Amino acid sequence: MQRKRLKDATTAREKDKLQVLYWLKQEKAPTLKVIAESLGHHRNTVQSWLCKYREQGLQGMLERKKSKGRVRVIPEWAEKALEKHLKAEENVFKSYGEVQEWLAEKLAVEAEYHTVYQMRLF
Repeated sequence: MQRKRLKDATTAREKDKLQVLYWLKQEKAPTLKVIAESLGHHRNTVQSWLCKYREQGLQGMLERKKSKGRVRVIPEWAEKALEKHLKAEENVFKSYGEVQEWLAEKLAVEAEYHTVYQMRLF
């Protein structure tokens, strides 16, 4: 069962976590330090995986929390307001710098030139 699960692992991290359990179930199990070095992780990382395994089981150990990501510089509501403004009038802005100024003056949203440029409005 463990070997099949190890072969079916979808990510490198999942495979490493399962490998730790597999090695520890061997008759002559290596130390955590040896296991960690073999996998290229710090001993504390392997220790935290095992702690999670004891507390939450296999699923808990394999679960990977997803980051919420970076906070948007230009909020969605501001982007929608800008889109609405662009659709309402043609040739409103002649440059990304003008868009940047409009965001600051009308919506009180401070954005770097590069951020506005990445929106690809024109």
